[in-house]
Amino acid sequence: MVHHHRYHQFRKPSDEESQNHVVMDCSKRTSRPKLLSFLFLITFLSCCYVLAPLFLPPSFTFSLLSYSFGTESDADQDGVDVNASTWPCSRVSTGTICCDRSGHRSDICVMKGDIRTHSSTSSIFLYNSISHNIDSKTVKVEDEKDQVLQHEKIKPYTRKWETSVMDTIDELNLISKISNSRNVQGCDVQHDVPAVFFSNGGYTGNVYHEFNDGIIPLYITSQHFNKKVVFVILEYHNWWITKYGDILSRLSDYPPINFSEDNRTHCFSQAIVGLKIHDELAVDSSLMEGNKSIVDFRNLLDKAYSPRIKGLIRDEEREAQEKSKQQKQIALSPSPEPETSTSQQQYDNQGVQQIEWTKPKLVILSRSGNSRAITNENLLVKMAEEIGFKVKVLRPSKTTELAKIYRVLNSSDVMIGVHGAAMTHFMFMKPCSVFIQVVPLGTTWAAENYYGEPARKLGLKYIGYEIQPKESSLYDKYDKDDPVLKDPHSITMKGWEYTKKIYLDSQNVKLDLRRFRKRLHRAYEYTVLKSNLNLQRKPQ
Repeated sequence: MVHHHRYHQFRKPSDEESQNHVVMDCSKRTSRPKLLSFLFLITFLSCCYVLAPLFLPPSFTFSLLSYSFGTESDADQDGVDVNASTWPCSRVSTGTICCDRSGHRSDICVMKGDIRTHSSTSSIFLYNSISHNIDSKTVKVEDEKDQVLQHEKIKPYTRKWETSVMDTIDELNLISKISNSRNVQGCDVQHDVPAVFFSNGGYTGNVYHEFNDGIIPLYITSQHFNKKVVFVILEYHNWWITKYGDILSRLSDYPPINFSEDNRTHCFSQAIVGLKIHDELAVDSSLMEGNKSIVDFRNLLDKAYSPRIKGLIRDEEREAQEKSKQQKQIALSPSPEPETSTSQQQYDNQGVQQIEWTKPKLVILSRSGNSRAITNENLLVKMAEEIGFKVKVLRPSKTTELAKIYRVLNSSDVMIGVHGAAMTHFMFMKPCSVFIQVVPLGTTWAAENYYGEPARKLGLKYIGYEIQPKESSLYDKYDKDDPVLKDPHSITMKGWEYTKKIYLDSQNVKLDLRRFRKRLHRAYEYTVLKSNLNLQRKPQ
């Protein structure tokens, strides 16, 4: 992951807006000057309209005309609404392409009208009738068959600022043309719902980037369609469809289209090209229709994985029953008591209802290999059990089904893990759960911005544990006064390649258990207190 600066631009009212505001406040006192100004303005605009084709490039002139002549009622009733009404391309008139390139993270274009795909040329065409609010003098005629009104290029991936990865992303041509019988390709597939085009290239294959650069932006961009939308994917991967199929089914009722391999002409009346992205693993509710937030996204994950998890439980119960039958056939023996009980109730001699104590569940998201593993993990497990946790060590691989990971974390109270892409799974924890992130040397900024801050936004209790030099395997490789140990910031400022080589790919962690115990105690006390409050709220 690459560090980048966030730019917050605050829009100030222009001089013209300020003047308009004053005129409105003083309208009763300045009626005559205002009338004269209005007549002058109408005359000036009329002259501009007549003379514009003589002085401006044809494509620019058409762009002005196409937006000017779109009626307000058409835009309100038929425009593509993409989340926020204040967004420049939230309303698009028929026959136009609107591209917003102001974002630091991604470009996004909206098209409306007669839209047709042409994958062999990486193009999406928007055909216009010659009589549809278009002055033939403004049309750029390249040849008799190709009358181009507007041509936009876009790479539909959400890491716009990162040139190295954007150079690997396929580019799309969005072309508005005059339609005639000679140049309009017939529709092989006619869709009656909008399309969202995006790329699955770049860093796809890393779970952090799959969620941050793909799944969450896809939710932000498409959720307002209420599943009535088709996803058209560049750099399509079958494994990605399988991995995220549960989530995709909650966002779209239609099978996704492989843009590069599907040579058929797909026709749409509306299309969004590119994905909107807000922040690291975040959904900005102020930019969302209905003020939806990252919590709403997590609720969608709940709905997405619930059917599969129920299926897993049924399979396990069936296997347990079959195993029990086999054991009874061999010999009769009492069934073992469960280690814990989640909802068992018992009564004392006076008939007062009591709740049997359940140990809080702690999951250690384990790493293996030569990079950011906890080398004394077995002692950590023992210590957590002594404190009072029921501990599970989870070692997911790239092929581990997400529903299985979700099931474990969704039912847990605390998650511990060393900074890395796997920490993305904190989103599988229920709000008010505890997330303890072990922060190796040289990863403080990334750990906080990529996982700490997003975890708080989700409603988790976040505890960051920054290791000391003696807890790092680098302590045995470098001199005690080396900047690698004493001043990691000076090393990371040299560039991503230094951070990756030294701190991410060559560092393991040996926890100071006496020091780490304090964090575990905090998590345990918090979890117990939360559990007691929940029990008190339950009806007796």
